[in-house]
Amino acid sequence: MTETAPAEPPPPSDGELIEAGETPDDFARLFDRYSVTIHRYVARRLGTAEADDLLGQTFLVAFERRHRYVDSPAGALPWLYGIATNLIHRRRRDEVRQYRAYARSEPAGSEQHGDPLSTDVAARVDAAVATRALTGVLAGLRKVERDVLLLYAWEDLSYAEIALALDLPIGTVRSRLHRARRALRSALGPDFEENL
Repeated sequence: MTETAPAEPPPPSDGELIEAGETPDDFARLFDRYSVTIHRYVARRLGTAEADDLLGQTFLVAFERRHRYVDSPAGALPWLYGIATNLIHRRRRDEVRQYRAYARSEPAGSEQHGDPLSTDVAARVDAAVATRALTGVLAGLRKVERDVLLLYAWEDLSYAEIALALDLPIGTVRSRLHRARRALRSALGPDFEENL
């Protein structure tokens, strides 16, 4: 007769980690779980150097506000996105400046004098032109519309998760995403959603 090893208990839920997080060391498990995801989101919005700083701030604020956390089926990730988004708002002017500067810049590869039939170079130039147009539209969106759009498109959050992250009614999320898509469609044409 072979003995079976006792089953390992399931890992603690986000809510359990937050409740147990009375010290920063206890809270570190939540950081280990979500730091890469939150860092990627902030880096896409503000750049890697800013993301390094805001990542720490996001988890510091989360630790300080852990008693306000309300557990949900989606876990702590929407809550952390909401904290990170609020910190991004504090640096919004830099984000908008970055989008506007990129929109004004020359597309990468536009000055190359290679083979005119090179589809690779042409594809890169086309992508750079579309990116410039996209960043121009992003800079022109209201911050609430930009937040909803980027959480949806970059982070693949559902409407319900975005509503949790930004503390908005789900209908507001839908209307803001609709307005952001309309602005993108107007600037980039009807095919933009294939690339979104």
